[in-house]
Amino acid sequence: MIDQFIVAGLSKWRETTRLTLLLPHGYEGNGPEHSSARLERFLQLAAQENIRVANCSTSGQYFHLVRRQALDAAGRPLVVMTPKGLLRLKQASSTLAELAEGSFRPVIDDPQADHDGVTRLVFCSGKIYYDIVGHEQRASAGQVAVARLEQLYPFPVDEYAAVVASYPNLREVIWAQEEPQNMGAWRTIRHRLEAPGVPLSYVGRPWRASPSEGYPTAHLREQDRIVRTALGVG
Repeated sequence: MIDQFIVAGLSKWRETTRLTLLLPHGYEGNGPEHSSARLERFLQLAAQENIRVANCSTSGQYFHLVRRQALDAAGRPLVVMTPKGLLRLKQASSTLAELAEGSFRPVIDDPQADHDGVTRLVFCSGKIYYDIVGHEQRASAGQVAVARLEQLYPFPVDEYAAVVASYPNLREVIWAQEEPQNMGAWRTIRHRLEAPGVPLSYVGRPWRASPSEGYPTAHLREQDRIVRTALGVG
């Protein structure tokens, strides 16, 4: 259904839909079948603006995304990665004002960053953002900013470039993800993340055949390694 009709219908028959898929996707130590919605597969199918793919980090972002999906004149299928862990996470909640005002933001900059002092900019998407900013070593990480990529396709080229350009002393851009290197968003959006004169590095799980460890202790150890490496403290 997805391969033949949902993602290819516009190209084949000029037919599309506003169908919205909410897929559980978040590495929480519950095993391979509970971790990945195969984000990489949907990004591989994305072309000619045939679908929209998002990974929201707050309830307000999710609300504005769904509202945009209903009101946008150009109807397209929407694929949303929805980590179960964010359902009860206080930091991911939004105020009534945030729900009533504003709009969906495809890129969210670090609200506490010292733009002139930051030398390392970490970009991530979804649940891992809270693992990074909530880590015990975050305060001692030095001049590091953590930004969120909320919309993965169509890639927000201008918004991403504006965030990178707002850091005049940037020395490196890091893409951090929970998924193995051969999965997740990295391989699809890598060329979009490259900025002139600024090295780009990957931080995440190495190439693997299985999405996740399937053993809670090994998962926590690997998750901590990813966060420490992204912050430059491990």
